[in-house]
Amino acid sequence: MKKFLVATILAVSPLSAYAQSSAQRPRITGIDHVSFNTTQPDGVKQLYVGVLGLTSAEPIETGETVRYLVGKQWVGYSPAPDTKSTSRMDHVAFSTDNLSQLHAYLAAHSIKVQPIEEGSDHSHSFVAIDPEQNRIEFVERHQSASLPKLPETAISRHMIHVGFLVHNRDTEDHFYRDLLGFHLYWHGGMKANETDWVAMQVPDGTDWLEYMLHQPEHPDQRLMGVLNHISLGVADMKRAQALLESHGWKPHDGEKAQMGRDGKWQLNLFDPDFTRIELMEFKPVEKPCCAEFTGPHPSE
Repeated sequence: MKKFLVATILAVSPLSAYAQSSAQRPRITGIDHVSFNTTQPDGVKQLYVGVLGLTSAEPIETGETVRYLVGKQWVGYSPAPDTKSTSRMDHVAFSTDNLSQLHAYLAAHSIKVQPIEEGSDHSHSFVAIDPEQNRIEFVERHQSASLPKLPETAISRHMIHVGFLVHNRDTEDHFYRDLLGFHLYWHGGMKANETDWVAMQVPDGTDWLEYMLHQPEHPDQRLMGVLNHISLGVADMKRAQALLESHGWKPHDGEKAQMGRDGKWQLNLFDPDFTRIELMEFKPVEKPCCAEFTGPHPSE
């Protein structure tokens, strides 16, 4: 009998260890925030508050000096640690409903993760490093933090996607699709038979991450600012542009409303360090090129 019990324990133990290492991935519901570096904070403030009509808030992460609120999401800025760096993107953060479980899940799959930390707003977060060395943060907010009410002049209340340069789609897909459960929302390119952009939607929401493909190995700062970008959702681009103009904005340097290859109206603005802030309508008004949409569209 003792031999049977020992044998049973030995047989069960590996299964138990496997179950622990194969913990289910918790929900990932959307973009929490995106953080950039800047060399011109006053110019950034003029863009986000003066032109986009957003509200600034006190920083809650180490090193940041200001946040600009987009509904419950935000865009953070901090001084550029290296003014010669071509990239101004610091990190991208996604929301989850079970941070400790996600931390254990990624660690069990040999993903480099940093310790869980508590923010000044009592949220908890950790940073993981994706296959192309991008800093990806995951955040769980245990309570509804008090946020200033957005003014009527705010251009958007929903950051619908974030994009960055990707050199190898296959390795990024292993991280975002295979491990995190992101799924294809749309893909397209400048030519119908090419794929330059891949929109990977979060598994439990409508926000997405856009791979920016087929770029030079070492883009300069201006091109990198186009690639590493955020997108603010708007319901009507004509109304959005009228609101920008009422704030004193005038089109320049290619900043104009145009139809995207995905059939959605878009308008690009740039901060002083060339980081692109894209306004995009929530839904397409024309048939997209290249591929059909395979997920739900975002909304206000």
